[in-house]
Amino acid sequence: MLVELPRNSADVYAQIQEMTADFAREQIRPQAERFDREEEFPEDLFKQMAELGLFGVTIPESYGGGDVDTYGYAIVMEELSKGYSSVADQCGLVELVSSLIYQYGTNAQKEEYLRSITGFKTKVAYCLTEAEAGSDLSAIKTTALPDGSGWRLDGAKLWINNAPLADIGIVLARTDPEKGHRGMSVFIVDLHAPGVSRGPKEEKMGQRGSHVGPLFFDGVAVPGDALLGELHRGFYMIMSVLEKGRVGIGALAVGIAQAGLEAARDYARTRKQFGSPIAEFQGIQWNLAQMAMEIAAARGLVHRAALLLDNAKPATEASSMAKCYASDMAVRQTAEALQIFGGSGYIKGYEVERLYRDAKITQIYEGTNQIQRTIIARQLLK
Repeated sequence: MLVELPRNSADVYAQIQEMTADFAREQIRPQAERFDREEEFPEDLFKQMAELGLFGVTIPESYGGGDVDTYGYAIVMEELSKGYSSVADQCGLVELVSSLIYQYGTNAQKEEYLRSITGFKTKVAYCLTEAEAGSDLSAIKTTALPDGSGWRLDGAKLWINNAPLADIGIVLARTDPEKGHRGMSVFIVDLHAPGVSRGPKEEKMGQRGSHVGPLFFDGVAVPGDALLGELHRGFYMIMSVLEKGRVGIGALAVGIAQAGLEAARDYARTRKQFGSPIAEFQGIQWNLAQMAMEIAAARGLVHRAALLLDNAKPATEASSMAKCYASDMAVRQTAEALQIFGGSGYIKGYEVERLYRDAKITQIYEGTNQIQRTIIARQLLK
């Protein structure tokens, strides 16, 4: 399939990459080990990112965004992830929420929320997953039923990024329980409202700078103007932004793997065995070469999917391929990087140990890789 060229000149993307890479190298990477060890939510760092336009990357400048395309967003996500994937994960979360509001919100909703979100003055949560509705989003049980001029929200959401500290949540709920996925709607919910409660923060294997937990809604009064988009169109709205989300996760996975390659390469140049740097051994050279090839292939899939989206072409298959291949590759190649480090790579405090843990979740969130393969197969067999 032929893909059109990026919308902007190569110089524009080079500037985006250089600015983000400099920020990641100077501000994020030196602190990443502490963020992971202490499970720190780096709020001051996020405020700096907001000033640089790194939140709401594809949202127009008039609403505080970066005003670039999906291709530029993929570049930003990879570079941030090379610094620390939890930081890139927050960028991806803000991108999804701000994209939904920009695409489907009323003018009043855009004015009320977008600048505050992209300026990181309002923290957001994306509230989809439930105990019995992960990959099968149509199985959600949270309801929003008419109550006077508004709605009464009841239910629970699980494994929600930013749940312990978010100000507002994008909540998918059933507004007509008899209609299945055709009876779902999206609401912008004040997470400080009476009836909202938060469970404990989860202790995670990786991406420990991302704070994840459950949210509970017990008779929460939601005003009528909190409905986002059309009534009963929520499922389709959520699906419409997932392709961009999968491009973002694919780019994040590429960034993790690239950081692993660079760490392994630098270590191989200095680590000596049998009187020589191990980088002189053909076995290590071939390992590094294989890592570089697979990372380049994954990056190509991510960029292809981004370009399809930017040119308004079908990208369902391409975005699933990008997310699936890149995340599988990141797990393989961070394991390879750890192997090059030997015993040192298994010790906490070494970057590759953290990268290996951080990579695993990319195979799970934004749709498991089993689901991505199902999507790809369905597209092939249509």
